[in-house]
Amino acid sequence: MAEHTIGWIGTGRMGYALASRLRGFGHDITVYNRTRAKAEPLTGLGCGIVDRPVELSDRDVVFVMVSTSADLEEVLTGANGLLTDPDRAPRIIIDSSTVSAEASARMREAAAARGASLIAAPVSGNAKVIEAGKLTVAASGPRGAYGEVEYILEHMGRAVTYVGDGDVARLVKIAHNVFLGVVTQSMSEIVALVERGGVSRADFLAFLNESVMGSVFTRYKSPALVNLDFTPTFTNILMRKDMQLGLTAGKELGVPMPIAAATDMTVAQAIGAGHIADDFASVFLEQTRRSGYTPESENVVFDDGLAPQVVVA
Repeated sequence: MAEHTIGWIGTGRMGYALASRLRGFGHDITVYNRTRAKAEPLTGLGCGIVDRPVELSDRDVVFVMVSTSADLEEVLTGANGLLTDPDRAPRIIIDSSTVSAEASARMREAAAARGASLIAAPVSGNAKVIEAGKLTVAASGPRGAYGEVEYILEHMGRAVTYVGDGDVARLVKIAHNVFLGVVTQSMSEIVALVERGGVSRADFLAFLNESVMGSVFTRYKSPALVNLDFTPTFTNILMRKDMQLGLTAGKELGVPMPIAAATDMTVAQAIGAGHIADDFASVFLEQTRRSGYTPESENVVFDDGLAPQVVVA
């Protein structure tokens, strides 16, 4: 049994998968989700469940994984929020949400006022990446608090990296997602190029993934491009948001980002073409449209490299 008791706020696709994984390592976990029914199956794994975030204030460590800045403020300082119990508060809050720097600063101050340390811990991956044990985490905040919860973060996936004090992990995550967008746009261009030249997408990507240019990401995204299955893991809307955050950071820090700017426009065009709820790999369809042809699914079984990992507590 893990030393720290853990609370978890937000059991969407990612939060559910991570809470499940940590429970698999034997952690004592109690969860809250705005829609309780989505969290109920976790009780079958041995997790507790509460109806209000404030009911997790007796936990040692509480993770938060929600969608927006407003959601973060609501679950921490809103009515029945985690930090609203006058007598107790968790010692450490680990926020894995994608929120604005301003909201994060407010919540960091609110946590400090209650004697709690806030660790920013954005993650790279999705539910399938989590199941494969390949999630990665960037963390920032007080070094002492990070050291206390590092073993928990390590159980979330393949690696956790402490990147500094304060909120810098959020900049790391934004930079990471900008790179995701750029690489996906580049993949779309070269795949369209070879297909126009008579090479199947499956054959080209099989070659690419075994070359020095292949990566966990190119292998993982290959089935989407081969079979045109754009079931969302991260939508174009979310990608556009992060591209804009990255470009804003570049402007503020004096870093020109011409390739990112071009990718941002392609993502915007994909959204304009109606690929709103599709996975961001659907920029490939925008690329083929601009290349003058309509691709068809190759209906090929293609290994994405993400076989589920067996967790042994």
